[in-house]
Amino acid sequence: MKDKEFVLEAVNLYGYALQFAAAEIKNDKEVVMTAVGCAGYALRFASENIKKDKEVVLKAVKENGYTLRFASENLTKDKDVVLEAVKESGCALIYVSESLKNDKEVVLEAVRRNGEAIKYASEELKKDKEVISAAVKRKEKKNS
Repeated sequence: MKDKEFVLEAVNLYGYALQFAAAEIKNDKEVVMTAVGCAGYALRFASENIKKDKEVVLKAVKENGYTLRFASENLTKDKDVVLEAVKESGCALIYVSESLKNDKEVVLEAVRRNGEAIKYASEELKKDKEVISAAVKRKEKKNS
């Protein structure tokens, strides 16, 4: 698919349609923003250049935190992006840079969303009483 207007209509209805677009369209910020707004996971099909764009990645992770796995390595180190990802899906912590897996604010946000996320935290934070408490409280809420 090479016609931008046609692709825009398609990804607005079905974000995953981005996978069928021509390479130059997968590098078009407007098209990719539309696609990830509909389906965050469509980031998977964007160009490598677009996967470096903080605005695009933020929109994708707000829709689906797990899309962090498709972001550029630099953005997995960006605290703003990472916080949005773990707010949406706590276990997106698995795709976070090692340095931010040791950031208490990030890990607390992740375990508050999903207690199971503690398994992706740094060894140091896995032993932190506040982190453990937040994870256990989340699991208790989930199981009640």
